[in-house]
Amino acid sequence: MMVGSSNFCFLVLQKINNMKKIALLMTVLSVVSIGWSQTKKTKEYHGVSFYTETTINEVPVVINGAGVREKYFMDMYVAALYLKKKSSDASKIISADEEMGIHLKLVSSMVTRDKFKTAVTEGFKNASSGKATQEEQKKFMTCLSDEFKEGDKIYFDYVPSKGVRIYKNGDLKGTIPGLEFKKALFAIWLGSSPAQESLKNEMLDKE
Repeated sequence: MMVGSSNFCFLVLQKINNMKKIALLMTVLSVVSIGWSQTKKTKEYHGVSFYTETTINEVPVVINGAGVREKYFMDMYVAALYLKKKSSDASKIISADEEMGIHLKLVSSMVTRDKFKTAVTEGFKNASSGKATQEEQKKFMTCLSDEFKEGDKIYFDYVPSKGVRIYKNGDLKGTIPGLEFKKALFAIWLGSSPAQESLKNEMLDKE
C-alpha cells in the first residue's frame, strides 16, 4: 500500500510540475506577443492607421504610400501599397514578380459590395497592363461575395508562384494564380488609367 501511495504522490507531483512548466511557457509567449505588438509602428493616412511594416507570406514589406479614393466629394476608402522596397515607378511595380500588396480600408457605408464589383470590373477593362480572363474575374468577384460595411479591410496580397490572395477582415477568401492577373489588378490603381490619379500618386508617395 505504501508503494502504491508513493507512486500516486509521485505522479501527482509530476503532473503539477508539468502544469507549472506549461503556465510558465504561456506567460513567456504572452510577453513576447505583447512586446511584438508594441514594436509594430503605424502611420496615419487620411485618418486611417496602417502598419509601416508587415509581412506577406512571411516576407517583410514596407508601406510605400497610401491615399484616399474620393467620389461625390466624399472619402470612400483609403488604400495602402506595400512593397519589399519603396518605389515610385508604377510600371516596374505592376510588372514585378515579388511580394507586394494593396490594402484597402473602407471609410464609407456608400462602398457597397455591388458598387465595388462594378468599379473593379471597369478597372479591369481600363487596365493598361496584364490580363484578367473572364474566368479569373468571376472567381475574384466570388471572393468578394459578402456584403461590405464601413470599417471593412480588404487586402490583395501577391505571392510569386502562388498568385493574388484576397483577404477580408483577416480571412482568406481565395487565391487567383498568375502574374498576368496580378498586373491587371494592380494596374487598376497604378496603371496609366487609374481609378483616381491623386490616389495613385499618394500610393507611389509622390504627393
